[in-house]
Amino acid sequence: MFLSRLIYIFTIFIVEIVVAKNGSSQHFPENFLFGVSSSAYQIEGGWDSDGKGPSIWDEFTHLHPEKIVDRQNGDVGANSYEYYLDDVEAVKSLNMNFYRFSISWTRILPTGDLTQVNEKGIEYYNKIINKLIEYKIEPMVTMYHFDLPAHLQLLGGFANSAIVQYFEEYANLLFNRFGDRVKYWITINEAAEFCVKGYGGKIHAPGINAHGKGEYLCVHNALKSHAVAYHLYKREYYNQYKGQVGIALDSSFFYSDSNDTVVVNREMQFTLGWIAHPIFSSDGDYPAVMIDRIANHSKAEGRLVSRLPTFSNHWKRTIQGTSDFFGLNYYTSRYIRESLEPIGENPSVARDRGNERFTKPEWIKGASDWLYSVPKGLGDLLRWIKAEYNNPEVIITENGWSDDDRLEDDSRVTYFHDHLEQVLDVILNNGCNVKAFSVWSLVDNFEWSQGYTEKFGMFFVNMSSPRKERIPKKSAYFMEELIKKRSIPGI
Repeated sequence: MFLSRLIYIFTIFIVEIVVAKNGSSQHFPENFLFGVSSSAYQIEGGWDSDGKGPSIWDEFTHLHPEKIVDRQNGDVGANSYEYYLDDVEAVKSLNMNFYRFSISWTRILPTGDLTQVNEKGIEYYNKIINKLIEYKIEPMVTMYHFDLPAHLQLLGGFANSAIVQYFEEYANLLFNRFGDRVKYWITINEAAEFCVKGYGGKIHAPGINAHGKGEYLCVHNALKSHAVAYHLYKREYYNQYKGQVGIALDSSFFYSDSNDTVVVNREMQFTLGWIAHPIFSSDGDYPAVMIDRIANHSKAEGRLVSRLPTFSNHWKRTIQGTSDFFGLNYYTSRYIRESLEPIGENPSVARDRGNERFTKPEWIKGASDWLYSVPKGLGDLLRWIKAEYNNPEVIITENGWSDDDRLEDDSRVTYFHDHLEQVLDVILNNGCNVKAFSVWSLVDNFEWSQGYTEKFGMFFVNMSSPRKERIPKKSAYFMEELIKKRSIPGI
């Protein structure tokens, strides 16, 4: 008996050592969901097929190919418009619980409004949704992922408050046609990203350089658009369909060498709080530090009103609480310090923020200039969200890594391994209400201004072949094993 007990103890000891080195013996909760993400412009192709109208990204890449590193575009790309079944089969092969994809606004409404409803576009998304349902994969639909109808941009796009009505009409059509099968809706993806790069510079479509003003107007109207879509669903569709509506925000976590909590909080509020605070905070509205700093800067510039738009009490109440989950896109983190000299264009979000960002030499760098692997940043960000917003239900809607195009993508496997360790840790040890994790991305795709020079997919796409074959990478097998075991495999 004593010898058997000794052998048992020794075996457990060895297992614990192996697990600590190679993987985790702890399991994700039974109700935790795993998924994978994509977006319409980045994978669909078929840019003018079957009645689809032009988007701002169609026009941006066609008129300004010099803005894209490899001068390419999304006209064909992975051609998911033709080979969508290959994408669904790839999701199925990974045993994913859900597939997050976006709908091309102009494939449904070619001019952006109800002037024309394109039934062929609706048929395309019905085929994707129905096949996912057949395979018992939940569709998670993003309504807007950067590709605004070009006709609406002629009116000013998200810089014009008229966009709120157009977005509500678009959302109503989606809820009406797909709501019986889609239970997870994301209204808008990364508002701060497309507003800063698209309206505060010429990096992304629509390429408007209204820095210091355009970004704030864009986010202001994006928040209103999100809110009216949320209330529409609750009012007209929830009782029948019982779905959830949320928004996807993007953020890094920020560290200070000198433990300057004031500077860290300012950076967090200007980055994540900008969108999250009006929706998730107990008082609504923009973060106080943003309101005060931008008002002071505006006054110093001789302006009569702040460059940051103000919400009426009606809109504060309308926006506050309009999300059933906190969608979070996390990729990397930064160290920050207060800048001694003004930075960025005058005026600009960067100058209003007033902090310099920098990295650490020990951080591992991906194929993207901006991407460093900082797994701890994800854990710290989730803990910050818990403390700041009373522990909302979080769906990690994107987490991904770029490499230099290889099937043996060991760096991506390590990235997923280390970041999922952080997710599991905050769930089990910090009580963070994280309910799901989605990988970016399903297949190699068009990465905006970087074109096809950066690869984020778990599936390689043979772009030189008319058939656009999808080939699983090592990271695909890693995620398949993780989902099957519901614990993190060794690497």
